[in-house]
Amino acid sequence: MEKELNVIAGLSRRYGANPDYVFLGGGNTSVKNDTWLYIKPSGTALATISAEQFLPLDRTRLRQIFTEKLPTDVAAREQMAKYYLEASVCPFGAGRPSVEAPLHEAISYRYVVHLHPTLVNGMTCGQDGREACQRLFPDALWIDYCDPGYTLAMRVKAALDAAAAANGRQPQVIFLQNHGVFVSADSDAEIIALYDTMLAALRNACSAAGVPVAAPVLGDEAPLAAVLAAAPALRTLLGDVDRGERAIVRSVGLGSAFAGPLTPDHIVYAKSFAYNGDGSRASLDAFKAERGYLPKVLVLPEAGVFTAGATPAEAEGTRQALENALAVERLTAAFGGPRYLTTAEYSFIEHWEVESYRRQVSLAGQSGRRLAGKVCVVTGGAQGFGLGIAEYLAAEGGVIVIADMNLEGAETAAAALRQKHGKGTAAAVQVNIADEDSVAAMVGQVTRQFGGMDLLVANAGVLRAGSVKDMTRKDWDFVTDINYTGYFLCVKHAARVMARQIVDGEGAWSDIVQVNSKSGLEGSNKNGAYAGSKFGTIGLTQSFAKELVEDRIKVNSVCPGNYYDGPLWSHPEKGLFVQYLATGKVPGATSVAEVRKFYEDKVPMRRGCLPVDVARAILYCVEQAYETGQAIPVTGGQVMLH
Repeated sequence: MEKELNVIAGLSRRYGANPDYVFLGGGNTSVKNDTWLYIKPSGTALATISAEQFLPLDRTRLRQIFTEKLPTDVAAREQMAKYYLEASVCPFGAGRPSVEAPLHEAISYRYVVHLHPTLVNGMTCGQDGREACQRLFPDALWIDYCDPGYTLAMRVKAALDAAAAANGRQPQVIFLQNHGVFVSADSDAEIIALYDTMLAALRNACSAAGVPVAAPVLGDEAPLAAVLAAAPALRTLLGDVDRGERAIVRSVGLGSAFAGPLTPDHIVYAKSFAYNGDGSRASLDAFKAERGYLPKVLVLPEAGVFTAGATPAEAEGTRQALENALAVERLTAAFGGPRYLTTAEYSFIEHWEVESYRRQVSLAGQSGRRLAGKVCVVTGGAQGFGLGIAEYLAAEGGVIVIADMNLEGAETAAAALRQKHGKGTAAAVQVNIADEDSVAAMVGQVTRQFGGMDLLVANAGVLRAGSVKDMTRKDWDFVTDINYTGYFLCVKHAARVMARQIVDGEGAWSDIVQVNSKSGLEGSNKNGAYAGSKFGTIGLTQSFAKELVEDRIKVNSVCPGNYYDGPLWSHPEKGLFVQYLATGKVPGATSVAEVRKFYEDKVPMRRGCLPVDVARAILYCVEQAYETGQAIPVTGGQVMLH
C-alpha cells in the first residue's frame, strides 16, 4: 500500500492547500484495499498530511456499524457508532479516525476525496440545489441533508446500494446538501479530472446566472476610532471575567455577516448565527439567552465586523469561516438563493461531541500556561533584552507583538516565534516610540488585530555615554526623547485601550512593565543622559501607577543589571564596552576584555544579567496582584533597595 498511500497523501495536499476546495483544513480522504481502509485522522490538516499519518482501519470491524443494530436514542446511537469506529483502528487507540470513515467504507472505489469547495456549496446550499445537480451532473448522487455521522453513512450506503443495483456500479460523485461533495475513483487522475470538470460546470452556471465567482465579501477597514472604542470592551464581554480571561477580537472590515447556518463546518468555527447590535453587555446577554452561546461573529454600527476566539488562531479561523460563508451565500443566488439549516439540523451540530472534539484539537496546547491568551506588546523586541523577553513570554503562552523600529527584524523574530509556538502566536509592527503618531498607529494596529492588549513591556531604549562637559544637546535630546518621552507616549496610548477593557467596573487587570535599569536606582558616571532618563521614568511609573489603578492597570518597572552578552554592550563597533573604552570610563583599561571584566567583577553573582532574569521579574509583576508603582532590581546583588 505504500504507493497508494503516497497517492492519497498527494491528493490530500493538492486540494487541502487550495482555499477554493477547503477552508480550515476541512474534508477527509481515504484509500483502501480488501482488508484495510486508511483514512485521514480527525484534527489533521489535509494541506500537510503525510502518507504515514493515515490511520489503518480494519474493514471487517468497521462494517459492523452497518450490520449491528444500534440504539434508537440519538446520543446512545452516536456513542455506539463511535465505539465501533474506534474499535476498527489498528492498533487500538492509535488515533481518532474521521467520523465519516463509515461513509468511505460504503464507497467501493479505491480512492475517496471528500471536500467542501466554495463553488460546490454554492449549489448544495441553494434552494434549487437538487434540480441544478440533476441538470449539471446527471450521473451524480444527491443526498438531502441529514445529521452527519452514523445517520448520513447509513443513508448514503442505502442510496449507493440502490444505484449499484440499478446501474451495475456506484456513482463516483456524491453531493451532500448543505455539506460538500465526495469524489471517488480507482486512480488519482480520475479524481482530478472529476473535480476539474465539476468546478468548470459550476463556474459556467454561476456566470450564466450573472453571479460573480470571485468577489470581495467584506469591505474596507472600519474607522480606527470606532474599532478602538468597541474592540477592547468586546474582549472582556466575550471572555471569562471570573477566570480573568479576555477573548481575542479581530476587526475584519466593514460589511455584514451571514444570515444563518449553511454547513456544519461554518457552525463549528463561526457558530450558527452572528450578532448584530451595539456591543453592550445587555445586548450580548440577550443574544446569549436566546442562542445559548456568545457570538463569534459580531457586526456593530460604524465599527464593522469582528471575529472572536480564545486565541488568535481561533479568531482567524472564525474570519475564514465567515468569509467562506459569505462567499457561499452569494453563490447560492445562482441556485435559487440560500437554504439555511433548520433549527433541528443546526442544533444537532451545536451539541455534537465529534465537532466539540474537533474544536478541542484546534485549541490543543493553548491553555494551562501562565500567560495563555494574554496579548503582550514588547517594544524594542527585535533583539537583545526585548527579544529574550518576548521568547520567554511566548513560551508561557503569551500572544506576542514585537514592536520595533526595525520592522524586518521584528518580522523575523515574530516568524521564529510562530514557527516554535504555532500560528497566530506572534505578530510584528513597526514603531518609533519617540513619535506620537507612530505610537498611536502601533496601538491601533494591535487593537485591530487582537482587540487590545493585556501587557505592555516598555523595553525600547537607547544609551549615549559621555561626560556632561562634552555631551551634545543632540545626543541628550536623543536619549531623553526615546527613554523618557517615549515611555510616556507608549503608556498614554496603551492605557487608553487597557482602560476600555474594563466594562461596568469589571474585567481583568492589565499590566505595564517598564524595563528600566540599575542606572535608574543609582547614578552612572559619564552616563548622565541615560541615568537621568531612567531615574525620571521611575517617577513616571509611580505617578502612572497611582492614576491608572482606577482603570485596573498596574504599572511597575524592573531594573536590570547589565546584559553583557547583548548588542548594547558587546556590539564590536557601537557597544558600550567599545564606548566606555573610548571615553576612558574604566581607568587603566586598554582593551574591551578588560572593560568587560571590570564590570563583571562589580556583580556579587559574577555575571551579567540575562533576558530570562528580566522576563521572570516581568512575570512576577503580572502575577503579583497586590503590587504597583514599584521599581524592582534585577542586578545579581549589584544594586539593592535602600
